[in-house]
Amino acid sequence: MTGTCINVGTVLIGGCLGSWLGDRLSHRMREAVMQGIGLVVLTIGVSMALKTANVLLVLGGVLIGGLLGTWWDLQARLDQIGHWLQAHTARHAFLRRGDFIRGFVTATLVFCVGPMTVLGSIQEGVSGDTTLLIIKSVLDGFTALAFAAAMGMGVTFAALSVLVIQGALTLGGVWFQGFLTAPMVNELTATGGVLVLGIGLLLLEIKTCRMANFLPALVIAPALAAMQPCLAALWLHFGL
Repeated sequence: MTGTCINVGTVLIGGCLGSWLGDRLSHRMREAVMQGIGLVVLTIGVSMALKTANVLLVLGGVLIGGLLGTWWDLQARLDQIGHWLQAHTARHAFLRRGDFIRGFVTATLVFCVGPMTVLGSIQEGVSGDTTLLIIKSVLDGFTALAFAAAMGMGVTFAALSVLVIQGALTLGGVWFQGFLTAPMVNELTATGGVLVLGIGLLLLEIKTCRMANFLPALVIAPALAAMQPCLAALWLHFGL
């Protein structure tokens, strides 16, 4: 889990530096940072979403995943984790600056929904190759710095999410690699892009989306891609 540990370290360093810097920025400057991040996040989301070979698979994944996530109320559960962390750090003034829960939830989603999270973790688990995760670590470190400058130390605690999620994927790398195909990865990437687009809208305060409720889409869309030949055969069989 060397790559994951490096990733956790860069998020911690970037988050702490960003929080320290944010205390020295005016509200207007922090707002400008947030808007800049939002625009870049939208661009990343679009580039990822265009990886799909069949947008209906992404649509199905997002709709089914969104319904499941809303049923399980994943957003509230993630918010509860943020509230718990905030309650246990509230006595430290440095940790109270900014919107702790928003920073934690937003950073968790950004750091954990991309294809590099899945592919890099699986690659390390199977072969010990940490190349992808090290690249991701550098990107996440700079992103954490920018996020924390605008939203505070809640961003830094997203390192816990990175540790748990990437650690689990790394430990299960052999099993995951056994069934992930190129089409599945493409639809996973595209669906992740749609979620990233939603995060961008949230950062720009255009639309408040409960993005954590759509996390099951990252499993549903690749599953639909794997089932696509069977679905196509049934479609032809019944003359639809």
